[in-house]
Formats: sequence, C-alpha cells, structure tokens
Amino acid sequence: MQKIPVQDMAQLTTQIKQWGLELGFQQVGISGVDLGEHPQHLQNWLDKGFHGDLNYMAAHGAKRGRPDLLEAYAQRVISVRMDYLVNKPKARSIPEHPQQGVIARYALGRDYHKTLRKRLQKFGEKIISEVGDMSYRPFVDSAPILERAVAEQAGLGWIGKNTMLINRQAGSFFFLGELFTDLPLIIDTPTSAHCGSCQACIDICPTQAIVAPYQLDARLCIAYLTIEYTGSIPEHLRSKIGNRIFGCDDCQLICPWNRYAQLSHEDDFKARHGLDNASLLELFSWTEKTYLAKTEGSPIRRIGYEGFMRNVAIGLGNAPYSENIVAALQAKLHSSTDLVQEHIFWALNQQEKRVGVLAK
Repeated sequence: MQKIPVQDMAQLTTQIKQWGLELGFQQVGISGVDLGEHPQHLQNWLDKGFHGDLNYMAAHGAKRGRPDLLEAYAQRVISVRMDYLVNKPKARSIPEHPQQGVIARYALGRDYHKTLRKRLQKFGEKIISEVGDMSYRPFVDSAPILERAVAEQAGLGWIGKNTMLINRQAGSFFFLGELFTDLPLIIDTPTSAHCGSCQACIDICPTQAIVAPYQLDARLCIAYLTIEYTGSIPEHLRSKIGNRIFGCDDCQLICPWNRYAQLSHEDDFKARHGLDNASLLELFSWTEKTYLAKTEGSPIRRIGYEGFMRNVAIGLGNAPYSENIVAALQAKLHSSTDLVQEHIFWALNQQEKRVGVLAK
C-alpha cells in the first residue's frame, strides 16, 4: 500500500464516510484495533457461564478482542450502521394479540447478513477504486469480532444496560457490519454513555435476563432460548416467553432512546409472508415443506422446523383457552419429534388449566 500523507488521510477518511452513506449505510465510524477493557469484560462474562451453549463465544482465544490477530494487516476497522425498522413500533412489554406469533423485527424480512455483506463488499471495492492498493475484508456476524465494542470505539453509540449498542439519534434497531483495512485512517472518538439512572430494560425483561446493568445472562434471554438453544426449554421459563416465537424486542421497545429510531427504506427488511401478523395456529399448521418455503432467505431458517414448532407450541400453551388450539396441538402430537411432543404436552396441560379456571 502506498504511503498517504496525514493531511490527505484526514480527507480520505471523510470521503470514505461519505461513500458509505451513499451506499446506504446510515453511519460510518473508524476505530483502531485496541478494544480497551472489552476483551476482559468478555472473559468475565464467560467465567460466569452466562454464554450458556454459545460455545463459539469462548473459542478463538484472543482473536475476538484483537482484530489484528484475526487479520494481521488490520490497522483500522470501518464500522457501519444500517437501520432496519420499516415502521414505528409502540413501546410495550407484554406482546399484544396473544394468539399471534411475535417475531423479532430484525428477522421479519430477508436475512440481513447477505444484504450487509454485499453492501460492504461494494464499499471495499469503492475504496480500492479510489486509493488503489488496499487490503480489506468485510464482516457481518461472520467471524470472532466484538462488533458492539468495535462500533462503540468507532463512535457509533454506547453499549447500554441491556448490552445493545444505543445511538442518541437512532436508538438501537440497527445492524452492524465491519470492514477491516490496512489504511491508517483517522480514528473517531468513542461516544459517552447516556443510560443515566434509567433501568427500564432491566425491569421489563420477561425472564429477568439482564441480571445487572450491562450484564446479560444469555441462558435466561428469550432471544437465546428461542433461537440459539436447541434443547428443551426449561419449564419455569416457558410461561414467561409468552407468544414470542423467534427472539424478543422488549428491552429495545422500552428504551427511551428508541423514540428516535429511524425507519429504513430497504426492501430487504420489509416483512415477508405476513410474518408480522401471523396467528400461532396458522404457523403451527405449517408442514416442514411450508416452513422451508416461507423461511427461504430468512434468519428464521436457522432454527429449523423442529425448533420453530417447539417455539410455536409454547406460544399456543400461553394463549387464552381455545378448542381450536387444543385440537391443533392434539393433531400434531403423534407426528412430531420427541422434543416438539414434550412442548405440545406442556401446552395442552396449560390449556387444560385454563379450562378449569373458566369452568369455576
């Protein structure tokens, strides 16, 4: 790579940020490869076992906290933010319409990994077309990177008490991506934290997974339980999951800063197949073939049909009593895997309890 004078590097840094905006990112920031205390925070989290079955978080040694160990050429990380809300949600905790399956907003459209990766690749190609020789690599949840820590260092926001990255002008409903580069760009100043004394996210969490400010026990988190965890969901947590069948937005919905959340105009993030308004009964009626067709190109595909049916069964168990729900659960009982059967039995038991209450 040719040596670029410092004054020209400052101009190039400004230009790169502008190119990023022109490519559809809402914010671009630059950080170095020193992540300060964040690697130690990660180790403390792992030592407490808060990662549950997320074994990949403990893998790769020091690479997760050292971008230059992941890519030896890396001098800087270009962090980008892309907003994904397509409509303004109402601030709430308990999901409305308990007969409806609630899916985290980030997963209603196409898989964001592909959208961001393509855009980051174009970003890298644009920079090369202007500066010539440059080593770079795009990342979107695809390598051991503390992306929220990197983004915080790059001035895109601060890590809040719910462990999400929060931006004063945009809340937290956004995706993050990174470009590692060997360009010695001008580093941005990290943003100061603005959670103050607020602990709305801690109070609202259905399972109390935010065990202390800035500390999330993933083993209790509904997003972990419904997406990452593949086993039998602990019985004492099932009723708290409600009708959330893929992820949970509660700690974001209640965050005061999300009154400033920006809307996206990306077609890829618009809800598909009516997933933003689908009933639990409709979703439970899906065959595996239907599931695969409806979730093609979607983040929901990753949990598989069995995991999806497990989650919907819990939602049906938590729904108000309905003869149709009981019939649907019974109809699928003997054709399901052992894992799904277990959750169907639980759901039927919950429905029966409600019949007893109604009969009194």
